[in-house]
Amino acid sequence: MKSLLSVRRLRVEIPTRSATLVVVDDVSFEVAEGEILGVVGESGAGKSMTGIAIIGLLDPPARIAAGEIIFAGRRLDNLDAEAMRTLRGRQIGAVFQDPLTSLNPLLTIGHQLVQTMTTHLDISQREARQGAAALLAEVGVPAAAERLAAYPHELSGGMRQRVVVALAFCCNPKFVIADEPTTALDVSIQAQVMEMLRRISREHGTAIMLITHDMGVIAELADRVAVMYAGRIIEIGPTRAVLKSPSHPYTRALMASIPIIDRRAASLLQIEGSMPRPDAIPSGCAFHPRCPSRLARCNHDRPELAPVDGSLAACWLNAATRT
Repeated sequence: MKSLLSVRRLRVEIPTRSATLVVVDDVSFEVAEGEILGVVGESGAGKSMTGIAIIGLLDPPARIAAGEIIFAGRRLDNLDAEAMRTLRGRQIGAVFQDPLTSLNPLLTIGHQLVQTMTTHLDISQREARQGAAALLAEVGVPAAAERLAAYPHELSGGMRQRVVVALAFCCNPKFVIADEPTTALDVSIQAQVMEMLRRISREHGTAIMLITHDMGVIAELADRVAVMYAGRIIEIGPTRAVLKSPSHPYTRALMASIPIIDRRAASLLQIEGSMPRPDAIPSGCAFHPRCPSRLARCNHDRPELAPVDGSLAACWLNAATRT
């Protein structure tokens, strides 16, 4: 498949009075047209910061310190704010965890959809309103035409999230970043939103970067998965291969912590310790203080991604096995 988005050695820093924090460190990956790439990891792994950097929404003093972001053959990381704003509305969409942060509480749903569509598409107000109603119906909002007059607070959390999805897709973008799109929703609504994202992606050919901490969501939706830890990708590959036979101890621990209905266990596996703070990243492999299988070199030598059974993993254990 043809690559739509290419992130090359991305580094995001946050300068402080005492030090410069590195929150995304040498991250590289690609997303193909029509592909769903899942990005998974604990809170603080750098998932959301990577997505925010891609769409140009970093809040100062956070900054892209190194690397390149290429979208549809165009470099994004050096675009001015106006050019990025135009691109973000027309060709890149976003779905965030809390729909109330994405919707203007003072404007009706219809006004926000119509305004977005007329700003980026060459259509009339009437055509935009008809398109908005059709899109709301497509994402499963009942009585879509009547809902155009509703304000965000008049809708349930699930309905608001459907509206946010409609906003993200209303200009038929090539690429959408979905950052924890189901976290705040009931389980039944989560399943509906996931199915909706998958269906729209397939029908419109839209590539999606799905950011989540939920391996179940990844298994359900993603074509490929990138596992992040302490600002770096430590494993990436086809979803089925990574979940069935993970090559990094952190990925294996994430998988082992998922409850399985037909498997009896006294307790779930717990990963000892916690994600390191950006100002206290360990030397060597950042996961080594929590890794039960660490080698001596893990303490001081940082592993790079290397091929392992059809995927890429950054772990010295795999190198030791090969030798």
